[in-house]
Amino acid sequence: MNAAVTKTDSIGDRAHLIETVRRNWALEMDGVEMYRALAERERMPERRAIFKKLSEIEHRHAEQWAGRMRNLGGEIPTRHSGKAHATRIARTAGGMQAIIQAIEEEERRDVSSYLHQMREFRDDETAAILRSVILDEFSHALVLKRLYAESSPRRAMAYLRRRERQGTGSWIGDAVYGVNDGLGSIFGIVSGVSGATLGNSRVVLLAGLAGMVASALSMGSGAYLAAKSEREIYEAELQREREALKAHPEEAKEELAILYQLKGVPEEDATKMADFLAADSEQFLRTMAADKMNLTEDALSNPISSAVSGSLSTAIGAFIPIVPFFFVSGYPAVVSAAIVSLAAHFAVGAAKSLVTVRSWWSSGTEMTLVGAVEGVVTYLIGIGLGHVGG
Repeated sequence: MNAAVTKTDSIGDRAHLIETVRRNWALEMDGVEMYRALAERERMPERRAIFKKLSEIEHRHAEQWAGRMRNLGGEIPTRHSGKAHATRIARTAGGMQAIIQAIEEEERRDVSSYLHQMREFRDDETAAILRSVILDEFSHALVLKRLYAESSPRRAMAYLRRRERQGTGSWIGDAVYGVNDGLGSIFGIVSGVSGATLGNSRVVLLAGLAGMVASALSMGSGAYLAAKSEREIYEAELQREREALKAHPEEAKEELAILYQLKGVPEEDATKMADFLAADSEQFLRTMAADKMNLTEDALSNPISSAVSGSLSTAIGAFIPIVPFFFVSGYPAVVSAAIVSLAAHFAVGAAKSLVTVRSWWSSGTEMTLVGAVEGVVTYLIGIGLGHVGG
């Protein structure tokens, strides 16, 4: 018997190990083809680069299994001709969101299969490869989960808003985000309509107020859906982990231990931490959800309060550019609106430093310049449209 497999019990066990390694090789080769097909299909350069990298990692896994097969005395197939389920998924119609979600589920099943093999085979070299591959495959699942979130408008909105608020109070991020959106959109409307009507206060007020209401309602509904989606994602993840813990408690603990290892915790310590948390099932579930999604129940936003905050802050930002037109008309109103709006742009930009790492003056100056360009462009377009209409 090969010295590398002295811990296998019999020739039958060794043959079973060789066959399992061969299936693992085929599975990883299928992953190579799958991610390569996705890279060719993907139009976004960033995602294409990610899929290519994942394909390279799958190829490295296949080479590891090929090397193990040689050491065991098994024959390596000359080529991979099978078309397994994962490759078919890469060609599935229904949009990238459905494809990524299906592949993420396949990656999780692969992790489960490899975890089962670690318990089944008493072979040090195979276990070392399994441990390395499991860590990579679990990382793939997390990457795909992020890509899936960014492929879904509601989930992407929830994720982006959560990132914007991270490290500060939720209401601060919502308020800054809303004021910024309302100010920017209505300043563009006011500038364009002013250019087209030479600052006719009645027309500008009608357009500005209509835009303000529309922007406030849009932002409020968006904030509501984002907060609701955020909570639904969290609850769905909890339910999935609850079912997994009930059906396969040992695999669930191993999965949490892997998460800790991905963060740099030594394997032995990670296992002890997972065992300790498993004593309290609800705490275990909350920890799994928090480590996978970087989200806790306390950090979830209330959909109603998010909607109200988003609507009011957007309305406040939108109201600023139209204030001068309540008192004056013509060019004085246009100039006053520009001054007030650009000052507000600077103030909002400076306030964004509360939720970013940039200095207040840098953020304020940048937003002022963006607002100035927006105002000039829309004003000139309005003049052109005014002449066409005339």
